[in-house]
Amino acid sequence: MNTEKNKILVTGGAGNIASALIEKLISDENNFVVIVDNLSTGLMSKLPSEENKNWKFIKADVNITQDIASVMYSYNFDYVFHFAAVVGVQRTQENPVSVLNDIDGIKNILTLSKNSSVKHVYFASSSEVYGEPVELPQNEHKTPLNSRVPYAVVKNVGECFFRSYWQEYNLSYTIFRFFNTYGPNQSTDFVVSRFLEAALKNNDITLYGDGSQTRTFTYVEDTVDVCYKIFKDRLLVNDVINVGNDELMSIKDLANLVIKLTGSSSKIIYLPPLKEGDMTRRQPDNSKMKEILNKKLITIEEGIKRMIKDKRFLDSVNMK
Repeated sequence: MNTEKNKILVTGGAGNIASALIEKLISDENNFVVIVDNLSTGLMSKLPSEENKNWKFIKADVNITQDIASVMYSYNFDYVFHFAAVVGVQRTQENPVSVLNDIDGIKNILTLSKNSSVKHVYFASSSEVYGEPVELPQNEHKTPLNSRVPYAVVKNVGECFFRSYWQEYNLSYTIFRFFNTYGPNQSTDFVVSRFLEAALKNNDITLYGDGSQTRTFTYVEDTVDVCYKIFKDRLLVNDVINVGNDELMSIKDLANLVIKLTGSSSKIIYLPPLKEGDMTRRQPDNSKMKEILNKKLITIEEGIKRMIKDKRFLDSVNMK
């Protein structure tokens, strides 16, 4: 009987979605995961418990060829999840060159994968590739990609790289287009956790513009479940999937819901709109995701209630 483990590389593994996915991967004793992160935004506290021996952490920067090459040639990985990226609307707007440097990381991962033992690569793309939508819901293959800001352009370019490496080198891929994913390990750079932190401290909740922008919010458990099932069952090979809830909500309604569920005395304060990058609408056609999961997705109300009770989130908020 073959007892060889799947050797899996996860880049950006100290981030929100990747850290939750790693927990799922290492729960299967047939998987061994090497986590790479440069800790520019990731946190060691998001890594798995040391009781589980199915993982190893290496501090490295995927954008530096020498850094990531030494890792990949040491382990001969079977699968790669490339989730490392500069993230967050404000951070990406304030550091556009750092965002563009992420193209180097994409090229490094793909070149090293095709030159080694990697069978399949998974890429964390984003709903941002759709830009300002011309239709709702946004379908993976029918909706034009209107990306303009550096973060969105890099994700779009990344998708082109993955498709091109399949065409030229037969390196198979799957692209995850993530829509707003929130959960207990999310940093307060992002809207749900930022609003929750403010509400729990009875601080003002600040909105850009009039708060009429609509979004969908996906609890991390649903996001990870669909990614893991795609990996485990070898689904959507050389394809792309929207990963997100399709239940629309305005940012203002989100703020009011957070205040209600936390019993907070926070007030909503309106700031001038962001110059760019804050799209008015976003909603995925998530029929592929629903078919794969075959279950009801977690509502924003249920997800917020879970976060309020989660020790990891409460600890991270109290640390500040």
